[in-house]
Amino acid sequence: MPAPTDEGTTAPAPPAGSATAWESAPVGFLPLLKASHPVPAAAVTLLTALLAASVGLGPVAGTTATAAVAAGQLSIGWCNDRLDMRRDAAAGRPDKPLAAGKVRPGVVAAASFTALLACVPLSLACGARAGWVHLGCVAAAWSYNLWLKRTIASWLPYTVAFGLLPAFLTLTSLPGGWPPMWLTAAAALLGTSAHFANALPDIDEDIVAGVLGLPQRLGRRASIALAAGLAFASCAVVTLGQNGPVTAAGRMLLGVTLALCLAALFAPPVLARGRMPFLIILALAGADTVLLVLAGRALPVG
Repeated sequence: MPAPTDEGTTAPAPPAGSATAWESAPVGFLPLLKASHPVPAAAVTLLTALLAASVGLGPVAGTTATAAVAAGQLSIGWCNDRLDMRRDAAAGRPDKPLAAGKVRPGVVAAASFTALLACVPLSLACGARAGWVHLGCVAAAWSYNLWLKRTIASWLPYTVAFGLLPAFLTLTSLPGGWPPMWLTAAAALLGTSAHFANALPDIDEDIVAGVLGLPQRLGRRASIALAAGLAFASCAVVTLGQNGPVTAAGRMLLGVTLALCLAALFAPPVLARGRMPFLIILALAGADTVLLVLAGRALPVG
């Protein structure tokens, strides 16, 4: 709506992405929530809750661990959007509340640091060793936002943060109870796959903007292949790494993930340029998540 002037006439509202628009942006809950990257934050939080239940954490410990992860994820998402504010505005991203002038930068920055501060006591309430492991995960994600996102090592924070997530829960359950190596490896592979998959929707815009992480340097086809291959490798590790024979459910899910992996790898070029590979990799990640949760019985139980 046009803003009234002193003379009683109207003047056009400031363009989205301008300093005036950011200064006059409302303090809205929904735009602030959207700036937190709610979908990936919710996905990681849900995975944590499911793994916490599968490892046998009680209601209090499980809720505390899940809340710690939720706070960490919110801080990471808000930090990411605040740092990318001007680039998103220059790219004309209407889906980004900061770029569209729907929320103030200071509000997003304050929310990010508030969530980070909340994450510290929630993490340490799970035990000193577990707490420091989780804070290491959060630090890795912040290093991605602040620096590594634009380097050839952009994959490393995802590998570290996802790989350490099972350890956070096992150490919460049983101090000194580190998870088996196959579970750490499976989680790390899933996280690395998530990095390449997450880059796919915006990979062309990122290249134009000069955000040259490893997926952007390798290109779309190579990133699709790595995302699919790493997700399938994670499924294979979590299925075959456990002691004892592979269950019927494990064999079925492994077959499904192999079929999905091949579909992503050999999609026709016209489909590879669309969202289909991204959606297939999301399905792969979903199947892998099911396998990780089913493997929770192999974790140490306190």
